[in-house]
Amino acid sequence: MSAQGDCEFLVKRARELVPADPWAAKAWLITARTLYPTDFNIQYEMYIIERNAERTASAGRLLYDIFINFPDQPVVWREITVITAALRNDSQDKHALFLKGVFETLPGPVQCQMLLKATEQCFNTLEKAEMLLLLLKRFPESVVQHGVSLGESLLEAELAEDLDTPVNCFRKLFVCDVLPLIVNNVEMRLPASLLYKYMHKAAEFYIGYVTQSPCTDAQLQASQEVAGLKSPGLGRGQRYVIDGLSEKSSVVAEPWERLLEIVGVVGTRCEWQGEKGSRTYTELLQRVKEVCPYLPSLEGDTLCRCCSQIVTCSTLVLFRCSYLYVSAVQPSLFQGHNSLGSTPWVLLEDLSGVFNDVEVERSSGKHAHKKRKLADGREKTVVRTTQSSDDEDALGMGRGRHILVNKTEMTGWTETLEHFRTARESWDLLHSHDTLESEFSKICMAWKTENWLWFRIFLTDMIIYQGQYRTALSSLVQMSSLLPQQSHSRVTESLTAANLETHRAVIQQASCHYALGEHRLACEKVLEVVSGLVPQNHEPVKFSEEPNRGRGKSRKGNDLRLVPCTSRDVLPFCLQLILACFKLRAFADGSRDDLALGHVIVLLQHDWPLGEALFLKAVDKICDHGSFQYENFFNYVTNIDMLEEFAYLRTTEGGRVQLELLPNQGMLIKHHTVTRGITKGVKEDFRLAMERQVSRCGENLLSVLHRFCINEKIILIQSLP
Repeated sequence: MSAQGDCEFLVKRARELVPADPWAAKAWLITARTLYPTDFNIQYEMYIIERNAERTASAGRLLYDIFINFPDQPVVWREITVITAALRNDSQDKHALFLKGVFETLPGPVQCQMLLKATEQCFNTLEKAEMLLLLLKRFPESVVQHGVSLGESLLEAELAEDLDTPVNCFRKLFVCDVLPLIVNNVEMRLPASLLYKYMHKAAEFYIGYVTQSPCTDAQLQASQEVAGLKSPGLGRGQRYVIDGLSEKSSVVAEPWERLLEIVGVVGTRCEWQGEKGSRTYTELLQRVKEVCPYLPSLEGDTLCRCCSQIVTCSTLVLFRCSYLYVSAVQPSLFQGHNSLGSTPWVLLEDLSGVFNDVEVERSSGKHAHKKRKLADGREKTVVRTTQSSDDEDALGMGRGRHILVNKTEMTGWTETLEHFRTARESWDLLHSHDTLESEFSKICMAWKTENWLWFRIFLTDMIIYQGQYRTALSSLVQMSSLLPQQSHSRVTESLTAANLETHRAVIQQASCHYALGEHRLACEKVLEVVSGLVPQNHEPVKFSEEPNRGRGKSRKGNDLRLVPCTSRDVLPFCLQLILACFKLRAFADGSRDDLALGHVIVLLQHDWPLGEALFLKAVDKICDHGSFQYENFFNYVTNIDMLEEFAYLRTTEGGRVQLELLPNQGMLIKHHTVTRGITKGVKEDFRLAMERQVSRCGENLLSVLHRFCINEKIILIQSLP
C-alpha cells in the first residue's frame, strides 16, 4: 500500500472510532502523525476532533501547527474565516465563544499574521475592512502602518459605489471605528489638512445620521438585503437604517457626543486657540467668538488655523442647534422621534393685538347701554382667559423682537428658543468675515445642504425673524421643491402627516405677505389653508396677551408666535389674519366700504369680547353714514351682543339707521318706500330674520366662521386691492 493510501486508511479508521471510543481515535491519529509528520489530512483531522469536542487548548495548538505548516491549504482558510467571523461578531453563543477562545490561545505574532493573511483572502471591500479593523483593535501598534490606508480604502469604496448619502456602511465603519483609532494614536503624524478632511467626513456622517427621515419597512428590508441578511418580523416604531448594515448595526449611540470627541482631539492636534480637548458645544462657540475679533490682525498659518477653527466649530454648533430647534417644531421629519402625538409648530406673525390697536371714542354717549353690557361680559371673560394667559411666556431674541409661545403646550420651550438663538448667532458669525463665509459655503456645497429640508425650515424661520420677508418667501418656494409631491386625491380635510409640510409652508407665506402689506396675496394663501382645516366641535379655550402686555413694554407689530400646526390653533390665526387684512380698508379715513366693514364684523365674533372696541368703532362708522348694507349678515353673524346692537340701531334711540342686511332688500326698499323710508314688509322681514338669528346663537362659532371663509372665498379675495 502506498504512503498516501496508508494515510487515508488511518484517517478513515480514526473517524470510525470517534463516536464509540474517541481516545482510541486520538491514539490512531497520534500514531499516524508520527509515521507521516508532513501529511495535512492527518493533522487537520486531529484538529477537527479537538474542535468538535470543544477542547480549547488542544484545538488551539493544533490550529497553530496547521497554520504554520500548511498556510496554503484552502480548508485551513475556511476554518480561519469561521473563527475571524466569530471574532467580529458580538454573539455570545457557546460555539462562538469557543472559537474566540481557540484564537486567544495562539501566540500574538501568529494572531497578527493570521489576521493579515485572512485580510488578503477577502475580496469584499467591507469584509476586508472589518478584518483589518479587527487587527488594528487587537494590535494598536499596527495602526501606524495600516490605519490611514484602511480609512482611505473605505472612502474610496464609498465614492466608487456612488452612494447618495453619507450615512452608509463604508462611512459608518470609517467614522465610528477606524477614525478614533487614527486620531487617538499619538504616534501618528498626520498633516492638518488630512485631519480636517477626516473630521469633516465624521461631521457629515453624524449630522446625516441624526437628521435621517423615518424609514419605512421596505427601506429597512432593502437595507438588510444589501447586507445579506434575512429580515425577521419587522416591528413597529422608528428604526435607523444605514445602507448595507443590519438594523442592529445601524444604531450609533450618542452621535453628537462622539462628534464632539473627534473635534476635541483634532483641535488639540491642530493647535487650536485655547483648545482643551474636552468642551461642550456652547463652549466651542464661546471660544471662537473670542477668537473672531482678532482675525483682521492675523496672517499666514495663524490666520488659516484660526479660520479653520472658527468655521468648524461654528458650523457644527449651527447644524446641531438648528437640528434641535427643528426637531422640536417639526419632530415628524426625523428618525428616532415618535411622530404619533407630537405636535408640529409654525413661526408666524403675532396677530393677537389685532383687536387692540384702534382707539375708541369713549367720550361719545352713543351705545352707552351696550358698552356697559359688553363690559360686564368682558370682565367675566378676563377671569377665564387669565388662567391660560398665565401659561403664556416669551423669550426676547434680540433686536427688540420676541417669539411668543404657550409654554404649557410646548415642553422644553426655553431650550427650543435658546437653540434657535444660538443657531442664529452661529450663522451670523460664519457670515461676519469673507474668508469664514467662503469656507462655510464650501462645506455646505460638499454636504449638499441645499437638499436638507429640515435646515431649510430653520433658515426660513431665521429669515422671518430677521424681518427679511421677501427673502423668506423665496426660501419657502425653495422648500416646496424639497417636499414630497402629493396627488390631489391625497389632500384631506385635516392637517394630516401627508400634507402637513405643505400647509405649514403656505401659512408662512400668508404671514410674510401680510407683513409686507400684500393683503390680497396673504388672504389668498390663508384661505387656501382654511380649506384644509376642520373646525373643532367646541370653541377651544383661548388665551389673551393682555396680562402679559401690561407687564412690559409694548410689543405691538414686532413679535412672532410659535403656533401649533393644528386646526385648533391655525384656524384662529387665519381668522385674525383675514381680519387684519380688512381692518385697515374698513376703517380708512374718508372712505366707505360696507363690504369690508361687514367682513370685519363677521370676523370680530371670534375671540369675543376682545373685539368689542373695534366692533363699537364699526358701529360708530355705520351711524356716521346713517346706513349699512351687508346682505351676508344673517348668514354668518350669530353673536347675541352684535345682534342686539344692530336691532338697537333701527330704533329711534339708536338713530334709525337704514340697514340692508337681507338679500335683495335694497330692491324692495326702492320699489315700496313709505314715509319712514322703509316698508312695513321689510321691517317685518327684518324682525323675523333677527328672531331666527337669535336661535342660532348656540351654533359652533368656529364652524360658522369656517363656512364663511369657504363660501365667500372669491369675494373676500376680490375685495382686497
